[in-house]
Amino acid sequence: MKVAVIDLGTNTCNLLIAEIEKQHFNILHQSKQLVKLGDNKIKSNRISSAATRRVINALLEQQKIINKFQVEKIRLVATSAIRSAENKVEFLDEVGSRSGRLIRIVSGEKEAELIFKGVLLAFEELENPSVILDIGGGSNELIVVHKNKMLWKESQSTGMARVINQFSLSDPLKPDEVKKLHQFFAEKHQAAFRQCKDKMVKTLIGCSGAFDTIADITDQVNPGEKQRRHQEISLTDFYTLHEKITGSTHQQRLSMKGMDSVRVDLIVPAMVFIEQVIKENNISRIIQTDFALREGVLAEMM
Repeated sequence: MKVAVIDLGTNTCNLLIAEIEKQHFNILHQSKQLVKLGDNKIKSNRISSAATRRVINALLEQQKIINKFQVEKIRLVATSAIRSAENKVEFLDEVGSRSGRLIRIVSGEKEAELIFKGVLLAFEELENPSVILDIGGGSNELIVVHKNKMLWKESQSTGMARVINQFSLSDPLKPDEVKKLHQFFAEKHQAAFRQCKDKMVKTLIGCSGAFDTIADITDQVNPGEKQRRHQEISLTDFYTLHEKITGSTHQQRLSMKGMDSVRVDLIVPAMVFIEQVIKENNISRIIQTDFALREGVLAEMM
């Protein structure tokens, strides 16, 4: 059976088409449309009219692709930006009537659970104590796992679109701004850091946007050019890139091979947060995976 999963995130609307048979799957297509639900209205927990139009246009474009593949079943899930929006009912009504799509809003807890299932689909075995980190535009999910079991999870509204709208960050970032970001993340994610220490986590599994960009820049490939189930990123490569990105201007980042234009500004606070997770927990190994929420929905459909 051919199925489609649409993940309506804070920055992008992501489409995955796969063929499934029992517990086996074959990914046929992956693409994304920029929707920027996390524009300046995210500060007031509202979805702008412009963002609503972008979502409708994205879904109509993706429907053309879905039709080409003769998909039999479609599941569309929405995350942080929509679940926290005060005008989500109006948004859902308008998008539903214009696109014909029924949107399922997932809770933060459910989002973390789906991310775990997606990562498990990529690794098949998660033997060592690890923390899965999914950095989004609206929220961040941290999931502590060991021996293929989810031990603890959290979803916090500390996504990078929210961060850059809350903090007026300089270009390039200033040392006192790094300090403010560290204080912000430490306060919001203190429970997660405590759990990582308690479970002696030493492996960081990074999925979604920021980690995809890190891997693309490291490999010197264009965004989306290389598909990865999982790939190790050395601490040396990470810290080299961390210094380069946090010390760069918007224009300098745009010219970096592998930089996704969607994340050219979001990547800066994301690098600060990842480095904080590494230091707080003495992480010794970083593994990137393309698999996350969409693949978690796919796992449930299987």
